[in-house]
Amino acid sequence: MSVFTAPAAANSRSVSLTERFLAVRKTTECICDGLSAEDLMVQSMPDASPAKWHLAHTTWFFETFLLKPYLPDYSLFHPDFTFLFNSYYKQVGSHPNRAFRGLFSRPSLEQVHDYRRYVDRHMMALLTQSSDPHISGLIETGLNHEQQHQELIITDVKHGLWSNPLKPAWKAPNATKSSSSAPLSAKADWLSFPENLYSIGHSGEGFSFDNETPRHQVFVNAFDIASRLVTNGEYLHFINDGGYRRPELWLSDGWDTVCTQNWQAPLYWDINADELRLFTVNGLQPLDPSEPVCHISYYEADAYARWAGHRLPTEAEWEIAASTQPIEGNFLESGRFHPEATNSSQFFGNVWQWTSSPYTAYPGFAPVEGALGEYNGKFMCNQMVLRGGSCATPQSHIRATYRNFFPPHSRWQFMGIRLAK
Repeated sequence: MSVFTAPAAANSRSVSLTERFLAVRKTTECICDGLSAEDLMVQSMPDASPAKWHLAHTTWFFETFLLKPYLPDYSLFHPDFTFLFNSYYKQVGSHPNRAFRGLFSRPSLEQVHDYRRYVDRHMMALLTQSSDPHISGLIETGLNHEQQHQELIITDVKHGLWSNPLKPAWKAPNATKSSSSAPLSAKADWLSFPENLYSIGHSGEGFSFDNETPRHQVFVNAFDIASRLVTNGEYLHFINDGGYRRPELWLSDGWDTVCTQNWQAPLYWDINADELRLFTVNGLQPLDPSEPVCHISYYEADAYARWAGHRLPTEAEWEIAASTQPIEGNFLESGRFHPEATNSSQFFGNVWQWTSSPYTAYPGFAPVEGALGEYNGKFMCNQMVLRGGSCATPQSHIRATYRNFFPPHSRWQFMGIRLAK
């Protein structure tokens, strides 16, 4: 079992693009330290991908969108990789079915690492030769893309280890709690915001994805939003009050999912043992009632909010509130890969927070031209927006305008609840 340490430059905007490129690429490999080739091969469900595939796909991204079009005389590392490690970019070409990525025993892990080194070496040549702002922007997109996959590696490996009946640990348990951990007050405070015309969306300074734009105005009624996340202990009251047996609390599709999947608690909770436990990257651990509840679907978040007499915030409300808060909290760099208890009004880190907003385009949205336009826009259907990042999100990757999105039944990501009223 290894201790994760992220290269400092990966989380800094003050370093050169070359230093940041090397640091982000190194971080991905550091995450995988201590995992066996077999661990990196597992695909435990169709929504997850093997970590070996993530290592290769993030490399394919730089080869496809930067080296092939912009580095003179570049030769592909392997012609089959163009097909094998394409995720969903139809304009680039065909690709394998996502659910079958775990069947790729070849190329070997050693070949994938060779592929990464080969592309990194040629990216160094491109970074040296070019000062084109367009190319620099594409490289920054590639780095943010890789940071998304860093989080996916953590969540996908965790799900794979949990699927093993032995419930093996990935990392050694932390000897001490984080200094920010503290017993929680009995109730969360409420932060109040007046009725007003607000501006939301990215302002144009620094990097953003296209779905964060354009910045626009929204009229928002007066609202209150909770100062902290819902905890395990609070969610346990919902369970003990028959929350998973009361159809009046659930959306229709949510209730059907509860019945079909036989949900009785959040993913990774072990409620059948004498002591309540949950599965973490440190293996099965006692349930800490003061930690934020995690790994729940939109359906569960919505049902809990209704049971509590409140609701989930809209994404506009969440962004308005978060814009007044510093971007600090429990992120990937902590190496814990698990939510921590805190009494402070942290809006970032720990868990992604479900909002009640469907993932749709902002007024005037236009995807970027070419295949990269497929990155976000074509998923604007049947998804709900989450905000704030998680304990597996790199800190430099998150901002108040960042829009994550997942189907309402998903819960293998670090997903939790912040209430509004």
